[in-house]
Amino acid sequence: MPIEFASSARSTLGIEWELALVDPESKELTPAAPAILAQLDDDHSTYPQITEELLTNTVEIVSGAHASVAEAVADLSGMLREVRSVALEHNALIMSAGSHPFSRWDDQQVTQKERYTNFMEEMRWWGGQLLIWGVHVHVGVEHRDKALALMNGVLNFFPHLQALSASSPYYCGVDTGYASNRAMLFQQASTAGLPPSIHKWDDYERYVDDVVKTSIVAESSELRWDVRPSPRWGTLEVRICDAPATVAEVGAVAALTQCIVEDLSTRLDDGNPMPDLQPWFVSENKWRSARFGLECDAIIAPDGVERPLLEEVQKLIDRLEPVAERLGCAAELRSVDDILTVGPSYQRQLAVDAHTDGDLAAVVDSLVTDLELGTLGA
Repeated sequence: MPIEFASSARSTLGIEWELALVDPESKELTPAAPAILAQLDDDHSTYPQITEELLTNTVEIVSGAHASVAEAVADLSGMLREVRSVALEHNALIMSAGSHPFSRWDDQQVTQKERYTNFMEEMRWWGGQLLIWGVHVHVGVEHRDKALALMNGVLNFFPHLQALSASSPYYCGVDTGYASNRAMLFQQASTAGLPPSIHKWDDYERYVDDVVKTSIVAESSELRWDVRPSPRWGTLEVRICDAPATVAEVGAVAALTQCIVEDLSTRLDDGNPMPDLQPWFVSENKWRSARFGLECDAIIAPDGVERPLLEEVQKLIDRLEPVAERLGCAAELRSVDDILTVGPSYQRQLAVDAHTDGDLAAVVDSLVTDLELGTLGA
C-alpha cells in the first residue's frame, strides 16, 4: 500500500519530551499523571499537546512545528511551567532523565488506554522493564525521496547525540555501568532499536506492508526505531536521545539534530553521497556511547578509524556552526559546549552519588533542581 508523506517545510522542528513525576518526600515515582491531565483538561489548558504516556508516572509535552529551536523550546517551557504548577497541587515534582535512580519497574501503573494495555500484554516482562524517558526531535523533510537517505545518514552521528543526552546510569537502585542504560532497555522491544537497511521509499512501503500483514505492528508509527521517517508529519524523527535534565540541554540536542539533518540535506542537494558506516560499526558505536558516554572511542570511517568521541563532538560543533547560523540556532548549538564543560547528566548524577556516599534520593533532588533551574552553570 502506498504511504503518503505529508508536506513539511524543510528543517522545521518539533520536540517531544517525556517527563517523570516524583513524590516530594520519598523521591519515588508517583502515578499522578491522570489527575494532572484531568485538571489541565478541566482548566482548559492553553496547551493541548500535554498528554499521557505508557505509565501513569509520566507526562509528555509536545511542541508545535516551529522554524527555530528557540521557538520550539519556548513552547516547551510554557508547557513545563503549566505542568509544574498543576503537579504541585497534586503533590508531585517533575524531573527529567532517561531513568529514575531507584524506583522499581514492577511498582508502576500502566495508563488505562487500549494502545498501552495491548502493548503491555504483548511485551509482558520486557514491557514492564521500560521504565525510561526520552526526547524525540522531528525535523521537517521537504520530500519523501530524501527521508530514508537522511535516516541512514543520521546513524553516523548517533554516538554524538546519545552521549550528550545520556542520563540513565541507574536502574532500580543499581549503578548499571552504562551512561545510557535506557538505550539498552528500549531496544528489547521487537520493533525498536536501529532501523533496518532500507534506502528506497517503495522498499519502505513493502517493509511496512509485510509487518502489518503479519500483525507485527498495526501501522507504521508502531515501528519504534531509534530514527525513522514520520510520514504523518513529513519529518525525520530522531529518537535516540535520553531525556536530558534541563531545558538548555533539550535545546542543545535539538539544535545539533536540526543542524545534522540540514547539513545532510544540503549534501543530497549537491549530489554528494551520505556518510555510510557499515551496520556493524553503527551498532558498535551505539553500544560504546551507551556504555561509556563521551569517554568512548567512536568508529568514524568505513576503514575502521577510531577517534575519541569527545574530540569528534567538538569538531562537529565547529563544522556545523555556519549551518546553525543559517538556521538561527547558533546559540543553542554552542550550548553543547556547556554540556561538555559541566558534563552530561549521567556524569553529574554519578558525581552526586559519589559526593553523598550513595544517596540516590539526593540524585533525584539534583535532577529536580536541574530541571527547575533549566540552565547549565559552567
